[in-house]
Amino acid sequence: MTMPLLTVAVSSRALFDFEEENEIFKLHGEEAYVQTQLDRLERVAKPGVAFLLAKKLLAMNNHGEKRVEIIVLSRNDPVTGLRVFRAIAENGLNIQCGCFVRGRSPFRYLPACGANLFLSAFADDVRAALENGIPAAHVKGGDSLRAEELVNIATPLTTPIAKKKTSITETIDESKELRIAFDGDAVLFGDESERVYQEQGLDAFQQQEKEMVAAPLQPGPFKPFLEKLKKLRQASSNSIRTALVTARGAPAHERPIRTLMEWGLEVDEAMFLSGKNKKEFLRAFNPDFFFDDQVRNVEGILEAGHVPTGIKNEKN
Repeated sequence: MTMPLLTVAVSSRALFDFEEENEIFKLHGEEAYVQTQLDRLERVAKPGVAFLLAKKLLAMNNHGEKRVEIIVLSRNDPVTGLRVFRAIAENGLNIQCGCFVRGRSPFRYLPACGANLFLSAFADDVRAALENGIPAAHVKGGDSLRAEELVNIATPLTTPIAKKKTSITETIDESKELRIAFDGDAVLFGDESERVYQEQGLDAFQQQEKEMVAAPLQPGPFKPFLEKLKKLRQASSNSIRTALVTARGAPAHERPIRTLMEWGLEVDEAMFLSGKNKKEFLRAFNPDFFFDDQVRNVEGILEAGHVPTGIKNEKN
């Protein structure tokens, strides 16, 4: 059997909104939680943070060729697994593989899955994956979102997104286009430049970036994922659009682009924001998922994950 070009592992709480059930677990324990999931077997589970990304990735599998595989890796028990697979079927997702390990970390199964990306509501599992070279991000569940935002998660899945006119002749159908945005330092790239900024200040950072403009940055944890997206783009007729959204500004803009060129990679859009708030720019780009190493940059964004790496995430 041909191996997929991209394998994404997701926790059940990343794929579906089980935050209400999770509150029952925290208040009343495992037995009450399991019974609740069993009682709600026929209740349709609401989409979670990674649902839209999974749906669009699976749409790359057409003409019988399996280019993308989604695997559920969950701390839930096998009984809850029944509801997860029921929800998968009800939402028309072609996901057939899942591991449910009842309270234990599913990290040990990531290498066996061949995962190229891991999305989980458990920060410790995410850190373990990153420490072992697997791109990973921590996602917040529905309890961190406003109620009206939870309703809106499902909107693009049930109602086609209107085509946005960008010129007289060009239209974009974002319901079919996979759109992924990345932060730069500590995500696509290493954090060596960010360390200079944090330890020596802006002037030293900008001076270093000018002096080392031709020296490629070190790879960050998500370089392998961008490489996989390149292969997926080449193999699929589905549109993939990527963006670099970074707090860098001129003159520190040049080194990241030169680094991508050196790697033989590219992004479709690059936003050098010089410290401006990223959220309005992300709202305009409308990503299906955004990866950033700062919690404040992903808070309030429905489809986003925190990448807990680099100097900003080191414990003092």
